Amino acid sequence: MVYMKKALVLSLMGGLALGIAAKAGNITGEITFQGTPPPNVEIIPLENDPVCGALHKDKPFTHFYEVGPNGGLGDVVVALQVTGKSTGASAPPAVLDQRGCIYLPGIMAIQTGQKLVVKNSDPCIHNVHTTSKNGNPEHNDAQMAGGPDLTYTFDKPEDFMKFQCDVHPWMFAWVTIEDSPYYCVTDTNGDFTIKDVPPGTYTITASHRKLGTQTLQVTVTDSDVKVNFPAFAIK
Repeated sequence: MVYMKKALVLSLMGGLALGIAAKAGNITGEITFQGTPPPNVEIIPLENDPVCGALHKDKPFTHFYEVGPNGGLGDVVVALQVTGKSTGASAPPAVLDQRGCIYLPGIMAIQTGQKLVVKNSDPCIHNVHTTSKNGNPEHNDAQMAGGPDLTYTFDKPEDFMKFQCDVHPWMFAWVTIEDSPYYCVTDTNGDFTIKDVPPGTYTITASHRKLGTQTLQVTVTDSDVKVNFPAFAIK
């Protein structure tokens, strides 16, 4: 009898958990760009570097404006403005690589408390120099070719914290730090999905490092909801 009661309790708890999970919804959408974006720029110093230049078969360019054939805008951080909900301590580590003397990805987002692993996949020395505008610690660490990964965590939310390599001054990445798991970065077509959002009304932002930030309100129920941001444009 005791066993049956325990089984019944566990069954009810499992059903309740499934019910709660079923109430979460996904937020989807597409970020677009209106007009003709500025051309990306050839990275001449990289080409002229005897080590870094040899790592590229094609000419390297900046990727400040990633606009797809249908106008979709990549590298936009889309996030709910939620604080105190980070699951970063238990999240898988995010990875930032130095490959071809370029930071990859150039735009990324992580959570507060989440491990960020920085790799050096190049046959030369780099250094990882972080600069915060919101009180996160500054780091300036050398990383030899074939050397161990560097691991960082950051406790304060911040938009586009700068990572740079002082050895190769064209190398930059920008890392946004969110205080919840409800964010993503648009793909090369401008598409995004923020998964498993609890029901409620939220402020949602779309932020591009060069083009600024847009803000909307979104209400999530127990089904997917699509958000339509206005197109970004050069101001």
